[in-house]
Amino acid sequence: MLIAQISDLHIAPPGEKTLGHVPMDENLRAVVAHINALDKRPDVVVVSGDITDMGDLASARYAREMLDAFAMPYYVVPGNHDSRAAILDAFGPAHCPSGLPGFACYTVDDFAIRLIALDSIIPGAPGGELCPARLNWLAQKLNEAPDLPSFIFLHHPPMHCGVLESDADGFIGASAFAALLNQHNNILRLTCGHIHLLATSGWSGTTVSTAPSIGMRLRLDLTKSRASAFYTTPPAYQLHLLTSEGNLVTHNVFMDQPGGPYAFEPINF
Repeated sequence: MLIAQISDLHIAPPGEKTLGHVPMDENLRAVVAHINALDKRPDVVVVSGDITDMGDLASARYAREMLDAFAMPYYVVPGNHDSRAAILDAFGPAHCPSGLPGFACYTVDDFAIRLIALDSIIPGAPGGELCPARLNWLAQKLNEAPDLPSFIFLHHPPMHCGVLESDADGFIGASAFAALLNQHNNILRLTCGHIHLLATSGWSGTTVSTAPSIGMRLRLDLTKSRASAFYTTPPAYQLHLLTSEGNLVTHNVFMDQPGGPYAFEPINF
């Protein structure tokens, strides 16, 4: 099985650029076309939040127009820049089939790996949260299929990443979330967005990874002493490959224009 992950689209209303100068809609169209043209086409695409930049319904609907060009199924969760109501309205049950009233949490059981989508947003705040209602729902879903390989995606990393934005924003309910995951050994990956950087960590018996934005890379400052800033970059995304050995391997795809490819010269030992 192959899962593509895109994140932090930050789509502005039609006809506008994100923050006045970033053509994130052009980037999204390019990403969709790139994924559709892969020699090994993904079975499914997950979008890990911040679909819009301002949380408006027009931007959410505009994003859906572009995402609907995918040649394979795709599923979304909201991020802190999104309005939960706008995402549920724009994407509906086809791409955000909420299984928990009031939240965009759901499972998809159509593939070799079960997809578990978690809504981690706090309306009006930048940080993440899994409240008792969301955690109880997750516990129920994990308990009903304890041996099924599962892939959890949400917007906010539940632990500190050494990044000012994420660490300062915080994640309410992280300890209870960790305790719940520690009770299950079938979680192949917990994958997020939010920090606009590639990061990987072991956490609560599984691996947590973050996907890049499709065009806005956060300045990495591990001193956490400077205000957040970003660079515009070529789009990037991730591919999560389930191997024949049962391992989930992540590849980072950068849509820049490198030289090559060049064949390696024969090496004589």
